[in-house]
Amino acid sequence: MAEAAVPTSPPFAVQDLQRRLGGRTSAPPPRASVSSPALSDLALHGLAGELVRTIDPHTEADSAAILSNLLVLFGSALGRTPHTRVGDTRHGVNLNVVQVGESSKGRKDTAMATPRRLIGIVDREWESHRIITGLSSGEGLIWAVRDSIEKTEPIREKRTVVGYQTVIEDPGVQDKRLLVIEEEFASVLQRARREGNTLSAVLRQAWDGHDLRVLTKTSPASSTAPHVSVVGHITRDELLRNLDSTEAANGFANRFLWVWVKRSKCLPEGGRVPEDQIVTLSRRLGQALQFGRRIDEIRRDDQAKALWKEVYAELSEGRPGLVGAITARAEAQVLRLSSLYALLAESPVICPEHLAAALAFWNYCEHSARFVFGDAVGNPVADRILKALRANGSMTQDGIVNLWGRNVPAVAITAALETLVCAGLVTSTLRPPDGGRGRPATVWMAK
Repeated sequence: MAEAAVPTSPPFAVQDLQRRLGGRTSAPPPRASVSSPALSDLALHGLAGELVRTIDPHTEADSAAILSNLLVLFGSALGRTPHTRVGDTRHGVNLNVVQVGESSKGRKDTAMATPRRLIGIVDREWESHRIITGLSSGEGLIWAVRDSIEKTEPIREKRTVVGYQTVIEDPGVQDKRLLVIEEEFASVLQRARREGNTLSAVLRQAWDGHDLRVLTKTSPASSTAPHVSVVGHITRDELLRNLDSTEAANGFANRFLWVWVKRSKCLPEGGRVPEDQIVTLSRRLGQALQFGRRIDEIRRDDQAKALWKEVYAELSEGRPGLVGAITARAEAQVLRLSSLYALLAESPVICPEHLAAALAFWNYCEHSARFVFGDAVGNPVADRILKALRANGSMTQDGIVNLWGRNVPAVAITAALETLVCAGLVTSTLRPPDGGRGRPATVWMAK
């Protein structure tokens, strides 16, 4: 492990973090009405913050989009060597991020241009050859980071097979770093839902850093030790239409950071970061990359361990509904983010300020998820019931059944109501029958 001076600073108290992050070190449980997220200054720590603040006056892009792109790009260019461990589980510095906007006017593409240029100046091979677009299948993703493919051929002498030899059919890819940029992430979600498509499974394996392989006769390619990152762009309407409960529940969605973005300002003449600032920032990013590539396992220092111990219970607390499923890997995401903040600071260990920055950015991502998905539970029947209850104030059980003209089985409606009750989103009461005769009616209300 490389030796370097570890930056020192006063330890962060959890109470101070809670104050600066709006009362908690992670977002509160979902509720029906959620304001758009605000990025805390804590997330703009060190070199990452300097870069965002330098770019911000010259672009209409959201600061959160610029920051998320920088973290993904930096982690991708670093490669597989730096990592952290939780028990026997290895966590690399590869991230997946989806930037979600109200419309295509969120300037998500312009938020990528300058961070990509900055890192591309110091690593042209990565920028020129290890960034792709066009995710269509798991097999296609594996092919982009494939190992060499060998086959056995007979050795013939005068038409007689006298032995066999191994030949290289395809040399494979030596550089296993890969950044996939998908400006139409809705198409990725649509493909992943098709029967027989392996994209979702392979993306999950890639985030975990596992070797990649699809066991089909038509796809002999495999990839050992890949380092895959993804940046996706999507509108909120597209996301709500295309992300179903299955993709949330199977661990696909919670391997992504969901970042709400919007246009930050109006610049009719556009903008461009001055060249002297580009040179300075790229040089510093280059130094951080060189440092990070010499680091093997990253650990927390004693102060960061103490802070982690205090925030861990809240981070690892399960949350109900679709937002709970989408944010279920909070601990792992914060761990990876804190590693990146440390390496950007050329620190071989995670210090309290790196962990605080990671918590602040995670807070923004979790708030983004709540803002986008609201109280959705990922069950179409339950979500429609909740919407109807909020619109009507209360409904009888018969009224709920009639939402579908009695075309939805009673068992599905009962299961949906149980889901909403368990999520703490609805409550019920018994209303006495009119005139005291007959059965009491069950009345449902949204909380």
